[in-house]
Order: sequence, then structure tokens, then C-alpha cells
Amino acid sequence: MQKPIGSSGSAPFATHRSPLVHGRLEMADISGEQTTQDETSDSANFEGDMIKVALIEDNRLVREALISVLNRAPDIDAVAEGPNGHSSLFKHSPDVVLLDLGLENGDSLRVARDVMRDYPDARIIVMDLLPAHEELQEFVSAGVCGFIMKDARLDVVLDTIRSVASGLKVLPDQMTATLFSEIAKELVTRGTSTEHAGVRMTPREREVIDLVADGLSNKAIGKALDISVHTVKSHLRNIMEKLTLNSRLQIAAYVHKRDTTESQ
Repeated sequence: MQKPIGSSGSAPFATHRSPLVHGRLEMADISGEQTTQDETSDSANFEGDMIKVALIEDNRLVREALISVLNRAPDIDAVAEGPNGHSSLFKHSPDVVLLDLGLENGDSLRVARDVMRDYPDARIIVMDLLPAHEELQEFVSAGVCGFIMKDARLDVVLDTIRSVASGLKVLPDQMTATLFSEIAKELVTRGTSTEHAGVRMTPREREVIDLVADGLSNKAIGKALDISVHTVKSHLRNIMEKLTLNSRLQIAAYVHKRDTTESQ
């Protein structure tokens, strides 16, 4: 789940990452990226539900190339929208909306808000190089569920889409250091983290949530604890079920509140 910070390969959100030319994906990096069996895994044997993806991108070359690449994955059905095309999203009823943060009209945030208002079941992933901290906060507040760096590898893009579609929230490693802890602290300040005094967690689960609160990705957590990413995700699922939480941000808020309470 970038990164699902949830369990998504990602941060308080979860965590995760084709070179760019003047801030745009270079065609060679999209169409020329080698698709490993892992990235489009087992297409012949795929039996799960398709993830419907809508791309809102105003650069036609990037739009067409990315749609072509995404549709190689056996579990993804992607269509493209123009910069103002969210009004026709209902025709596709997307599970995930990929939104370019750098739309030429500068209205990416408005589009995100409009999509959340008109299609509340859709989950938005924003694409950019490295958004300003203030922009990240605005998009998170608008309900965006994930962020993808425009220089991300194809496998990371696919992993992020799948993680967000599954309900996780994902943030690239480059963004977690500042944003994760600050938003988690804000959630605590606003009182959105609830008490779970009666919940019992294993020592390993406590280690995992502490590392999530530090903004580590699933991969980094696995390396720190010498366990597989699959095991990390399993722990996160159990933790979120026990605490009735649904994102890494909420886990981080829980840890910050717990630590604050214990220090008083």
C-alpha cells in the first residue's frame, strides 16, 4: 500500500516511487519501462475484481502513454479524462482517480474537491514531483488518499493504485518525514484519535505501530524488524482491526496520543 501508511506501501499515509523532462514524465520512461512479471503479475490467472482508474492529466502524450501502460496490468481498467473531465467520471464510475497536481489551469485542488464532492466513493491519488508542504496538507484535507512521485517506477505506481483501491492511504518516502508526523499531531490536537485502553497488542504489533508513527514504509519496517513486507502488512491489518482504525495517519495519531498520555 505509497506506503500504504496504512498498510499500503506507504506513510501516515502508507509509503513508496520514470525520469522527468521539465516536470513531465518522459515518454521513454513510461513506454520504455520494462514490465516485469511481477508488475503485471499472472495476467492469465487473474480472477479478482478489476480496479477502474480514471486519469485526469492535461498533457496528452503523458496521458495516452500512462493509460497504455496501466492497461497492461491484468487487474486495472484505465481511462483518460482531460483537465476538466471530472464531470464525465460517472460514465466510468472509477474506483481510483489519478490527478496531476500540476494541471495547467492551476485548479488541481479544486478538481480534487469537486471529485470528492460529486463522487465520494472514488479514491484520489495525486501525481507530482515534490509538492510543497502546504499543498500536501491542502490535498490531504481535501480527502486525497495517496501521492505518487512523477519519477516513480511502474511497479510503485501499480502498487499505490492497488493499495489505495483497497482502502489504504499512501505517501512516498520523500514526503513522510515532514508531513506524516505533523498531520498525525494535528489529528491528536483535534481529538480525532480515540482511546483504546482495553486493546491488547502483541510486543511485535507495538513495534510495528511505533515505526509507522515514525513515518517508515512497510519495506523499512520489515528491514528494521527483520520480517517480510507481507508480515508487516499482516500486522497492520490486525492492528487496524483491533484499534478500529483505517489509515496509517490514524495509527500515528494513536501512538502520539498514547505517548503524550503516558508522559503526563
